[in-house]
Amino acid sequence: MRKIALAALALLLCTLIAVPAAFAQAPPPAAKKDHSYIGTDGCKLCHKVAAKGDQYGKWLASPHAKAYAVLADPKAKEVAAKAGVTGDPQQSEKCLSCHVTACGVKSELIGLKFKKEDGVGCESCHGPGSDYKDISTMKDKAKAIAAGLVMPTEATCKTCHNEKSPTYKPFDFAKMSAVIAHPYPKAAEAKPETKPKS
Repeated sequence: MRKIALAALALLLCTLIAVPAAFAQAPPPAAKKDHSYIGTDGCKLCHKVAAKGDQYGKWLASPHAKAYAVLADPKAKEVAAKAGVTGDPQQSEKCLSCHVTACGVKSELIGLKFKKEDGVGCESCHGPGSDYKDISTMKDKAKAIAAGLVMPTEATCKTCHNEKSPTYKPFDFAKMSAVIAHPYPKAAEAKPETKPKS
């Protein structure tokens, strides 16, 4: 009996030693989930308050908010035709790639409230918001960035503001980013001043 037990133990040890290295390692991390687009209305909920910077209002007053609508203008149709676009610029991927957020993105990554009519919305510059939109995530910049928030750079802007655009004008990043700046004020700046009680 003792010989059988020793033989079984030896067999078990040989099996464990022979286990391929791939099985001994931790499993690979799950594939990174694609973030989805929630649309400007999803951002507006938290970013329309004046005390918090009214980022939504600043966007709404900008040419970015009108980027899709401008494609319906007769002048835009002329520009599009000169650029080789046949038909309606509001239907052309060549135009929409810079005039609409999420152009060419898989349909399953487009949320129900997303509207192409919003033009170049928040997520064009800041990335799809499905995973960073929660207030608890947004309060922690590193956590928000890990969840897909993009802090735009000159390269971000130049994906559209470049020589390939049929209406290109030299792009001054410092000047233009100041024009569309919409910072979130620091907590101390966002609170109204209160007078000390006497």
